[in-house]
Amino acid sequence: MSALIAALASLHGLPTVDTETLDAFLAPAQGGPEHRLLFFTGDPDQRNDSGDVAVVVPELLAAFPCRLRAGVVARSAEGALKARFHVEVFPSLVVLRGQTLLDVLPRIRDWSEYLDRLGAALRPDAATFSAPGRIEITTSARRADA
Repeated sequence: MSALIAALASLHGLPTVDTETLDAFLAPAQGGPEHRLLFFTGDPDQRNDSGDVAVVVPELLAAFPCRLRAGVVARSAEGALKARFHVEVFPSLVVLRGQTLLDVLPRIRDWSEYLDRLGAALRPDAATFSAPGRIEITTSARRADA
């Protein structure tokens, strides 16, 4: 684990979430924020932007005070949880209201995009996440006379 990701727990108090603790983390606490932000880090040795996203997470919490509770998904749980939350790229931030998936933000983004997308997801009438359709790329055989 990188020092930047470890600092999320040690300096900012973010819990590490796994398959056993996920449901308790997602459950709204009395008087606490109803929205959750899950950080899927991926392998920081292979994903340079994992550290960048780790720096952004506390800034997002500060930009939306008392509106989000964030947690870091344990590396050992990422494989088991990524399909449930439509995470296809690491690192990714997942925004939820309770168990309802609202948005997935892969890789590092521009600050204004974070603000716009999180602001939209935190609205009471926010639409649920709709995974983008897949694009299929096919090749055709080259013609002999081309």
